[in-house]
Amino acid sequence: MSGTITKVSGPLVVAEGLADANVSDVVRVGERHLIGEILNMTGDSASIQVYEETSGLGPGAEVITTGMPLSVELGPGMLNNIYDGIQRPLPEMRAAAGDCITRGIDVPSLNRENKWDFVPVAKPGDKVVPGDVLGTVQETSAILHKIMVPVGVSGEVVSVESGEFTVTDVIAVVKDDKGVDHDLTMMQRWPVRIGRPYKRKFVPSRPMNSGQRIIDTMFPIAKGGTAAVPGPFGSGKTVVQHQLAKWSDVDIVVYIGCGERGNEMTDVLMEFPELNDPRNGEPLMKRTVLIANTSDMPVAAREASIYTGITIAEYFRDMGYDVAVLADSTSRWAEALREMSGRLEEMPGEEGYPAYLASRLAQFYERAGCVECLGSDERSGSVTAIGAVSPPGGDISEPVSQATMRIVKVFWALDSSLAYARHFPAINWLTSYSLYLDTLKSWYTEQFGEKYMANRTRAMQILQEESELQEIVRLVGQDALSASDRLTMETAKMVREDFLQQNAFVDEDAYSSYAKQFILMDLVLHYDVLCREALTKGTDLNKLFVIPAREKIGRAKMADPKAFEEIYDAIDKEMQEEIAQVVAGGEEE
Repeated sequence: MSGTITKVSGPLVVAEGLADANVSDVVRVGERHLIGEILNMTGDSASIQVYEETSGLGPGAEVITTGMPLSVELGPGMLNNIYDGIQRPLPEMRAAAGDCITRGIDVPSLNRENKWDFVPVAKPGDKVVPGDVLGTVQETSAILHKIMVPVGVSGEVVSVESGEFTVTDVIAVVKDDKGVDHDLTMMQRWPVRIGRPYKRKFVPSRPMNSGQRIIDTMFPIAKGGTAAVPGPFGSGKTVVQHQLAKWSDVDIVVYIGCGERGNEMTDVLMEFPELNDPRNGEPLMKRTVLIANTSDMPVAAREASIYTGITIAEYFRDMGYDVAVLADSTSRWAEALREMSGRLEEMPGEEGYPAYLASRLAQFYERAGCVECLGSDERSGSVTAIGAVSPPGGDISEPVSQATMRIVKVFWALDSSLAYARHFPAINWLTSYSLYLDTLKSWYTEQFGEKYMANRTRAMQILQEESELQEIVRLVGQDALSASDRLTMETAKMVREDFLQQNAFVDEDAYSSYAKQFILMDLVLHYDVLCREALTKGTDLNKLFVIPAREKIGRAKMADPKAFEEIYDAIDKEMQEEIAQVVAGGEEE
């Protein structure tokens, strides 16, 4: 079915004669067959957002509807790949058309020529339901790709093949209850705006280990949780996302570069292939899907890129994997919504954003979670959604930040003053929060005992007290403080510099295991306890600040993780002896 263009306004095209088309249908626009999607219908007139540059289009050009919603192709070949916002593979587009993306280029999302070694799991005669595993493909050395029965198909396996096949070859035949045969391939298609089904959703109860101490100890996120990373320009949003992608203990990472500057995405594309996965030593790209939709690419495709990424993540979740979706940034995605809303002449909301901004953000974040997957076996998987927010001028009172805060349960607020002071990660410990502390407390207690969370609470209390004491110091100077308060200031400084601050360029400090984090924090707080005991005996505080063990505590985070417990024991013993000597010397005087 075809229609005719009556109006072109940037990425928005209005066409008439499409009475039988539906909202969300994909259409081909003009002579070059540009890809577009119907946003709304009024009679036979359709408003279409075009995912490619529309210069040269004019009234009278033809629009052809495909009758299909915007969908992604799911199957072997997605890992170790780079897509644009509508799942077109950039390496294959470059091979076909050169360095510049040609308008109207049509390249399949999954390579139709690559052959994959399919190993069947199901046997003829088996009864299968949606989600059951038919067989496996070793897609990369890091990930075993499970070929599942698609949604809507169930019955008895008539035949299943073994060997090397392309994604379009028939690998199994399933006969349903009505006697109809269904030819199954290794590829599925799924509409990006509809969440993939599951049996049930759980309350997230396991933390996602990011290796970043301020995240894991102070403001943890659960696997299957949601988090936002807001911050002004230059505060390190992209760096935090990169660290999460490198070190998080998830099986698969889907990184969405949504509307950020091209040079930042270039850094990702250049850096990730060279990085090794710390868990198995393989290249990190072997468990990563990159979606690149930079600020110089068509604005409408940003809106689709978020849904493309979360749908790919849900597919791997359905195999029983833990997946992290990193969106950088949802502010640029919201700006794309605002531009399209303005061109549609919709009533604007606050700061020109559409009135449905909050509901669209919720639709994205609510697709995260821990679920019991479809299928006869008991599989569970998770999708963790982490979105960067780029508020203009760092003002988090703007609509995107506020709408995000109402949805997510973890808020890592980046602070430009910390970034300028070279304190990274530049997460402000006074304005950030995590609502998963209560649900994760039992896990921490089971692994490390009651002391882990008690130390976390004590450290936060010290940082809060430091913030209050700084007001006094600004007015009357540090000499006006009591010895106990001066010790609080010193301990808070140790928590900030020796624990929270990390150096991504030092291998020993770029990543911290939970055990190392627990020992580091315990060392700092034990120093505080011993010094407070010494103060009760009239000891000179300045002498306690300059003991050699004090410097060794600061250097402990750079120590070899394998020998960390021995180093901790040595420093702790030395610290106790030196403080005892200072106390004894004071008593003699």
